[in-house]
Amino acid sequence: MKNYVIGIDLGGTKISAAIADLNGNVIFQTTLPTNAQEGEEAVLGRMISVIETLFEKSNKTIEEVVSIGIGSPGPLDAKKGIIITTPNLPFRNCDIVSPIRNKFNIPVYLDNDANVAAIGEFMLGAAKGTENMVYITVSTGVGGGAVINGKIYRGNTSNALEIGHTTILPDGPRCNCGNHGCVEALASGTAIAKRAKEAIERGLDTTLANYENVTSYEVFREAEKGDIVATDILDRSLNYLGICVANTITSFDPEMVVIGGGVSKGGDIVFERVQQVVNERCFKAMAEACKIVPAGLGTDAGVIGAVALAIMESK
Repeated sequence: MKNYVIGIDLGGTKISAAIADLNGNVIFQTTLPTNAQEGEEAVLGRMISVIETLFEKSNKTIEEVVSIGIGSPGPLDAKKGIIITTPNLPFRNCDIVSPIRNKFNIPVYLDNDANVAAIGEFMLGAAKGTENMVYITVSTGVGGGAVINGKIYRGNTSNALEIGHTTILPDGPRCNCGNHGCVEALASGTAIAKRAKEAIERGLDTTLANYENVTSYEVFREAEKGDIVATDILDRSLNYLGICVANTITSFDPEMVVIGGGVSKGGDIVFERVQQVVNERCFKAMAEACKIVPAGLGTDAGVIGAVALAIMESK
């Protein structure tokens, strides 16, 4: 009987993999360093090796596995199973699906990591039981994924919900993508840290100046203690995040928006500010019908999401 799936979270520093039953219960999980500097072939070899380890340690056979799901940073072509290019991995227009499918003779599905996390939260995390949900991750960058009528929405080129690169301040700071005023340039953890460093350089009176290196974590910490500069930075950034969420609710009318990533760990201040902006900017009925909640899968979101992708695609 084919009662199991495999999920692989392919990251810049590590490859996490798990074998799970069709309800998403993990039987065995393992991790290998990616060693991206060794190149395409080596990383593919390590992915194959990690799958072999799962079979060996879980006492399950190839015949018992329905499918394999892989989550990877994008951009990629989910239909063709090709990673187009990504900053922290050596792949360039590389078909990573075929070698794994040919090796194990099991269907293999690839999707970008934000979609995979969205599927994970929808099937096994905070949004379990919904039909329409949007997932937004706010950390180094800002990404997203949407499940509509129970199915992941990929769009025409597999790149839907690149929500971090929607413009919310036309003359705002330049984003890494080349555009100006993207959500990512205004509300990501990186953006929050950048504003803090600029405030210190301008000589503003702030306890943030006491740190050798300032990240968004320190900004949250000092805001909590009452530092006016840190509070102001957060208020502005979370206002922009709130606008992003409000625009998303207006576009998709979901039952739930799940927010994950490092910034979501800032706690009540994040969710209260975002909710306030949503209430101000969305139609009342839509705002009231949509819950805004923290992600439920934590640090395993990538690998559990890849498991969920394998389950969803094999139905």
